[in-house]
Amino acid sequence: MYKASDSRYDNIKVRRAGNSGLQLPAISFGMWHSYGDDANFKDSEKVMLEAFNKGIFSYDLANNYGPGSGAAERMFGQVYRKDLKPYRDELIITTKAGYHMWPGPYGSFSSKKTLVAALDVSLQRMGLDYVDVYYSHRFDPNTNLEETAAALDGIVKSGKALYVGISNYNGEQTKEITKYFKEMHTPFVVNQVSYNMLNREPELDGTIDALKEDNNGLVAYGPLAEGLLTDKYLNGIPDDIKLHWSNSFVLNSKQEIVNKLNQLNNIAKQRNQSLAQMGLAWLLNKDIVTSVVTGASTVDHLNNNLKALDNTDFSSSELDAINNILK
Repeated sequence: MYKASDSRYDNIKVRRAGNSGLQLPAISFGMWHSYGDDANFKDSEKVMLEAFNKGIFSYDLANNYGPGSGAAERMFGQVYRKDLKPYRDELIITTKAGYHMWPGPYGSFSSKKTLVAALDVSLQRMGLDYVDVYYSHRFDPNTNLEETAAALDGIVKSGKALYVGISNYNGEQTKEITKYFKEMHTPFVVNQVSYNMLNREPELDGTIDALKEDNNGLVAYGPLAEGLLTDKYLNGIPDDIKLHWSNSFVLNSKQEIVNKLNQLNNIAKQRNQSLAQMGLAWLLNKDIVTSVVTGASTVDHLNNNLKALDNTDFSSSELDAINNILK
């Protein structure tokens, strides 16, 4: 029978989402792409429990995470029922809806019917009565934002979520839906967006400004650009590399990116960090970032990510050098 480590909170850094009551570990456990139908249960269980043993009490999911629709939620549900259920009051469990899940017009996006139905199914998969944060996974161009906001507000009032979030909303969309949340007193806390050294779109499109204006938090996914910000590609980027849609634009000039990666890696070495660890630390150096979502398929991978927390401070000269490289 699993027993969590007594020292699990000794070394983890905890950060608050704006001025809300939601607190998250600096690194959240992402289940986007390694916990699908093809994943081994024992191996998955081992990494997920080691994360909690190290103080990572936040598990980030979505109903379409897999591979295999609903697969990551099913995997989490198995581990939760078997091992983590006694610790429910310590856990932050989040999920999302908005990408295609079933046939017909209500199988995707952010209408009231879609969001409500999707959460009911997600709760069943995971064996939960409620989630801590429920996200609208993407902006719906065909549904009035007021309806999406009201649907999320109603879900909180129903007791099926404690907080709500949005994901992949740009600055203008964030400002507009925040207006409705404020009118309804909805506990909106975070926007989860793709953000990393190579993809600084949230700085450019007004997302960060909008979140700061209303004291909300940002959760960063894709912090390593699907492995691009690691030592794996220092000698070149293959033609068949697959990046998340939000990062695909960074490959406009592969050789230029390789040059930048090597320059960044030199700075990381001077900091006694790997390039990946510096990439995570760079995000966590920003006050707006509440948590960084990282995937880990092995315990070693998990522990290497956690080493980023040993040094999240940057000198002004380091930040200037990084900014010059990333221009």
